[in-house]
Amino acid sequence: MAGRGSCRRGREQLELERLGEAARAGSCPPSPPLSACSRQAWSRDNPGFEPEEEAAAAAAAAGPVLEMDVEWGSPAAGASSSLGSGAAGPGGDGRRQRQRRVPAGRGGAEVPSRPPLPPDGAAPHRAAWAKRLARRLRGLWGTRLMEESNTSRERYLKSVLRELVTYVIFLVVLCVLTYGTVSSSVYYYTRVMSQLFLETPVSKMEKTDFKTLSTMDDFWKFTEGPLLDGLYWEMWYNNKTMAENKSFIYYENLLLGVPRIRQLKVRNGSCSIPEDLKDEIKDCYDVYSVANEDTAPFGLRNGTAWTYTNEKDLNGSSHWGLIATYSGAGYYQDLSRTREVTAVQIASLKKNLWLDRGTRAAFIDFSVYNANINLFCVVRLLVEFPATGGLVTSWQFQPVRLIHYISTFDFFLAACEMTFCIFVLYYMVEEILEIHIHRLHYFRSLWNCLDILIIVLSMVAIGISIYRTSTIDMLLKKLLEDQNSFPNFEPLAYWQMQFNNIAAVTVFFVWIKLFKFVNFNRTMSQLSTTMSRCVKDVIGFAIMFFIIFLAYAQLAYLVFGTQIDDFSTFQDCIFTQFRILLGDFNFTEVEEANRILGPIYFTTFVFFMFFILLNMFLAIINDTYSEVKSDMAQQKAEMELSDLIRKGYNKAMIKLKLKKTTVDDISESLRQGGGKLNFDELRQDLKGKGHTDAEIEAIFTKYDQDGDQELTEHEHQQMRDDLEKEREDLDLDRSSLPRPLSSRSFPRSLDDSEEDEDEDSGHSSRRRGSSSSGVSYEEFQVLMRRVDRMEHSIGSIVSKIDAVMVKLEAMERAKLKRRDVLGRLLDGVTEDERLGRDNEIHKEQMERLVREELERWESDDTASQMSHRLGTPLGLNGQPRSRNSRPSSSQSDGIDGGGGNGGNNIHV
Repeated sequence: MAGRGSCRRGREQLELERLGEAARAGSCPPSPPLSACSRQAWSRDNPGFEPEEEAAAAAAAAGPVLEMDVEWGSPAAGASSSLGSGAAGPGGDGRRQRQRRVPAGRGGAEVPSRPPLPPDGAAPHRAAWAKRLARRLRGLWGTRLMEESNTSRERYLKSVLRELVTYVIFLVVLCVLTYGTVSSSVYYYTRVMSQLFLETPVSKMEKTDFKTLSTMDDFWKFTEGPLLDGLYWEMWYNNKTMAENKSFIYYENLLLGVPRIRQLKVRNGSCSIPEDLKDEIKDCYDVYSVANEDTAPFGLRNGTAWTYTNEKDLNGSSHWGLIATYSGAGYYQDLSRTREVTAVQIASLKKNLWLDRGTRAAFIDFSVYNANINLFCVVRLLVEFPATGGLVTSWQFQPVRLIHYISTFDFFLAACEMTFCIFVLYYMVEEILEIHIHRLHYFRSLWNCLDILIIVLSMVAIGISIYRTSTIDMLLKKLLEDQNSFPNFEPLAYWQMQFNNIAAVTVFFVWIKLFKFVNFNRTMSQLSTTMSRCVKDVIGFAIMFFIIFLAYAQLAYLVFGTQIDDFSTFQDCIFTQFRILLGDFNFTEVEEANRILGPIYFTTFVFFMFFILLNMFLAIINDTYSEVKSDMAQQKAEMELSDLIRKGYNKAMIKLKLKKTTVDDISESLRQGGGKLNFDELRQDLKGKGHTDAEIEAIFTKYDQDGDQELTEHEHQQMRDDLEKEREDLDLDRSSLPRPLSSRSFPRSLDDSEEDEDEDSGHSSRRRGSSSSGVSYEEFQVLMRRVDRMEHSIGSIVSKIDAVMVKLEAMERAKLKRRDVLGRLLDGVTEDERLGRDNEIHKEQMERLVREELERWESDDTASQMSHRLGTPLGLNGQPRSRNSRPSSSQSDGIDGGGGNGGNNIHV
């Protein structure tokens, strides 16, 4: 323990000596060669430091240079390195140090400058390697939420820009995937199929089509006419037969398997009959529900058309119709692949009264495939028989792409799918890291919740896609084995539609998330700020709005619901009223439904909802927007994302010598201005050359020392000198980058090295971590020069404050003089009145006093201006005023009292 303490004290003593020598050397010029004494001291205290000139000379004299990577894994090794001796001792820090250049001796033997690697150094080596790997991997997921709170604005924006670029690539991949599977062919495919089955008349003598069916007789006419004609295309237009036992609708769409017709029934007695009418009404069939569903055989009582089959055996699913939601079970009949056999089957069903009073829904299902565009079309025609009588028709044409990876473009989409999965995995890891860092605070941000929602939707879409791809192969294989069976593509079509819906919602939210990055622009952020400020007022007013809105909706539903289709349900009433607010309404129907309440309802609704309440919403938003705009105009200008992009572009153009630097632009503007250039002229000139307002204001804040909003030759020369010093610092920094790290300094992190590459950030300071032994010589010199420049800037600020104090003191003197003169004049008038003196004599005395005071004020003003030009502010007694001097308490009180009278003459 005693040996370890003595080693530590010796190391601390050497460190103090090194810092003292560095402080004395800091006043020297930054780049002259080191003396022999200083080189010896630095090489003694900092063995890892080796000046470039000395290293080059040693390398030339010594011969070959060896590359060594030494691992200091034990305390003994650390102590020996800090003491500069070969003997091992306790007290080391165990950190890994690198010495890359070790010259060989004159005799050709290698001169070891470090003790050999301890045998137990493998574990720290692996730990350091693991830490570096973890740091680099974490750098891949670096976002602004992972940045420290004290991170600079520019580094913060760099993280945002990197995140934005990654997100834009993800957005492009997602759009390629979603839009790559959709084309105009899908719409035309749906349109021609719907025209064939929905708009074809049931006969040449009647104009009734599927959309206008009204009775069961019309249904049978449709199945025997347009349905058979549309399903079976066995002849060409020249009466030549097509391929045997195959049907190609429109000569292009192959009918897959056979069609199926299915019905659902309710049992008799499912509803109650009043006692007074039981003698007249014997049968009663309630509206459809699963509980009222009839499962008993009927009619011929043989075959699937007359016996009930449950949903599981049919591999069906429920369907949401216009009147009710129907199960996937029922009585079904599979038709044939030929027209003749199918016509016989339909005739048999019609003859034996397959449809009766208990029928509530009839389904016609079939599927076709078009190889030209690689699309399936799953068709379902639904005829609902409500308990009121008559029938209601609806339909579904679902074009889906179930077979993938055929063409070259399909394989490109497959690559995009893999890229999309990688992006989803990437963002999952990113969100996990952010949740690990911020815990529950992570979920307080709406954008973070949106990120989670996008990832969940993406995972669901990936799962549906995998299920769809794996299922279609088995279904097609089964279909090819038995072409006389019904291919149930309805579940696949259902999942495909769900996939399309999820993809559409995901794309919507992904595009919405772009506002997260656009908000970093000052102008674009006005929208989000306005909405966030007025959200409480809008919600409070929306409650009142919807109370009145829903009151009108209930009134319309009760008054017009039995006569107008747009008001037939309460939901339709709500949507119809929104349409009225947008100007889409039919006043004639409302008036015909009720001649008294109709016009009253319409007039009052438009007046209160449109002219008053809707405009109140706009007024709230407009007032908030005005407040936000005025607040942003008063805020301090900060670097924006567009400024960072413009800055990088300007740097690239300057490096390519396609654009001048900022100092060259200012020099040119100064030459054109004849030696002086005010703020407005410089701002207009530099704005045209691509510079930001923040950069221009920073120039004037730093170099306009006299506060006259003009850059003189002297101020411009000072600016050029500072920039030249900055360039020297940057050159020195760049020259020191490839050099080996000092044994007394830690390696910089990846983020720090990226920050050091920025040459135009106004300061090129490096946040290099260092051990308790100090920093390298070059870093110390750079820091010394920066401290000098900081003191110079502080001196400029102090001089401006002194100028303000001088002007305030001059105002106080003028105030006291005015008070003295007015008192003397008042005393003179009072004395003349008391003694009865002549007025002429009194006027002459007053003129003489006023003239003397005016001359005195002019002389004081001239002296103040001369002292301001010479830069030597005067005190109250006209003596030069020291920089650290401050007015007394009485003077301070006078200044506070006089600031209101002469505040407009102060110019900082």
